[in-house]
Parts: sequence; C-alpha cells; structure tokens
Amino acid sequence: MSYTADPGMGIGHVHLKVSDLDRSIAFYRDVIGLEVQQRYGPGAAFMSAGGYHHHLGLNTWESRGGMRPPRGTTGLYHVAFLYPTRVALAMAVAQVAAAGVPLVGAADHGVSEAVYLEDPDGNGIELYWDRPQAEWPRDAAGNLEMGNAPLDMAGLLALAA
Repeated sequence: MSYTADPGMGIGHVHLKVSDLDRSIAFYRDVIGLEVQQRYGPGAAFMSAGGYHHHLGLNTWESRGGMRPPRGTTGLYHVAFLYPTRVALAMAVAQVAAAGVPLVGAADHGVSEAVYLEDPDGNGIELYWDRPQAEWPRDAAGNLEMGNAPLDMAGLLALAA
C-alpha cells in the first residue's frame, strides 16, 4: 500500500553545514535579509524572516574550516526561498545585485520565476515566486508543463525601482 502525505504538509527549515559561521551569518543577513533569532553556542545560528523561530539553521559542528564540496558529488542542490509576490522577489534580487553577488542562473519555469546564486560555501540558493495556480501551464490533458525559459530579468528588476 502506498502512502500519500497530507496535502497540508510543508517543508519547514533547512539546516546547512558551513565552514565559517560569522561569514555565513553575514551573507544570509546582509544579502538574503534574514535575521538572527538565536546563536547556539559558538557553532550554530538560527535565522528567519518575520521573527519565525528559524527558516535557516547554520552550523560548523562538523564543517568548521571545511572545503566546498567538489562538483559531481551528492548533496543539497539548492535551498529555495519563496517570496509572496513578484515585487518581493524583485526587491530580493536587487539586493543580491547591490551586494555584488553573482547570479549563476535565472529561469521562467511557467509556474514560477527564479534566480539562482551560491552562498560563500557553494550551497545553491534559489530565490523565486510562484504564479497563481490558475496560471500554471498545462497540456491538453491537464498535466503540469513546467519549463525552463529565459527570465525577463529587466522586467523583474524594474519592479524594484
């Protein structure tokens, strides 16, 4: 018998191993805009938006001074930060640009618009917003048809002006 998760289930927080806690806190605070909710001793911190206990955990318990994982290995592809509106995404992307952090990709997936970057340890980050479900592309049978079209970056960033 197959089990199907409750449709109200969501993915909570992500917890990353990092090599330098203070550097990672500064990145997620100054570039992504999260706030430190708690430092947990010298090796961990919990960060969030809006005062939530934590959307992101950072620790150096097993990784202090560690190296970026090499390409071609398994692990987390990226953590995705969902913004409530296209304008909120635009403001976040403008902040990334102002901080001088390079983007490694951008796409219009039909269901969402997304930009991709990396944190100082090489962890992938997706910043995105979802279009309303009624606008998601579907084939004639009603199956979802996500894509990977170029993102209108100029149009997105114009919303942040």
